[in-house]
Amino acid sequence: MAFKMASSPYLRDKLQTSSLMQRVMLCALPGLLVQSYFFGWGTLVQVLFAMATAALCETAILAMRQRPIKATLQDNSALLTGFLLGLAVPAFAPWWITLLGVAFAIIVVKQLYGGLGNNIFNPAMAAYVMLLIAFPLQMTTWSAPVGFEHHAFGLLETARIIFFGSTAADISLYQMGADGIAMATPLDSVKTAFSTGLTINEALLANSFSDGFGIGWLWINCAYLLGGLVMIKLKLIRWHISGAIIGSLFVCASIGYLLSPDTHLGPLLHLFSGATMLAAFFIATDPVSAATSNQGRLIFGALIGVLVYVIRTYGGYPDAFAFAVLLGNLCAPFIDHYVKPRTYGHRTSR
Repeated sequence: MAFKMASSPYLRDKLQTSSLMQRVMLCALPGLLVQSYFFGWGTLVQVLFAMATAALCETAILAMRQRPIKATLQDNSALLTGFLLGLAVPAFAPWWITLLGVAFAIIVVKQLYGGLGNNIFNPAMAAYVMLLIAFPLQMTTWSAPVGFEHHAFGLLETARIIFFGSTAADISLYQMGADGIAMATPLDSVKTAFSTGLTINEALLANSFSDGFGIGWLWINCAYLLGGLVMIKLKLIRWHISGAIIGSLFVCASIGYLLSPDTHLGPLLHLFSGATMLAAFFIATDPVSAATSNQGRLIFGALIGVLVYVIRTYGGYPDAFAFAVLLGNLCAPFIDHYVKPRTYGHRTSR
């Protein structure tokens, strides 16, 4: 009987980086569409502008570094970074906020570390944290969701506001119980109400929580959850990081809620409000800055989930995923050092 010998690798049909990035963006498309429905055309404008800016920034820095431009741009990693940062930026944030964030993500966090595969931090989240610290007002005021706005701006009106600023007429058209053309996110509203002496249950009586999760945020998180499950099904990502984040956040929130329901949010509100599902499936799973082994991924994800709960509950920022992911990125090399996969055919060291 004849045997055919072949050299490694033995796995076939491995996706190219460009195809992987494209499919991740396609899986996030339902979340983008639902987010755009609830918060208007601004989300779509921010995503498209961020992606174009990312391509231009990567072209410029590659030219300065005298590196191949076409081959690097074709891996679509810069476009994915712009895509994710565009989703995280408030819909009516001025254009220069997005430009600064994308430039920082591509030039500083990615390319100055050596390019794709060498960055120690998630570029989109590092840029988000930079913007949040430098421009807290612009980064923490979101447009009022559908049903709360007095006037829904069209695509051209939205683009004009983003690139040229809002006028007094715009504000008078839009304002209905909101601050200007923007309002705080549900998690921020709860934290602010709690700081004024209200209980969590009293804070949740606000009209913006008529569905129990903050208008729109339940469906946005469900859309990203659907996209994340598709990615797992297609084997674009593994389930370990996302599952560990959701599981650890659910456990921590359940314990806190059982001990003190008046001062702690319930577990479902933690999971389906804010950026939970977007971060759990599309951000924390970045293969470059996360842990590499399955056991390491579980530890990495659980760490992020615990940090999110602690910062949301006791910290000054209502939605803590960006900080938690960056802290997880710092710990990833440490986790990989002590949690190494066993080489096939060898015993584990004792």
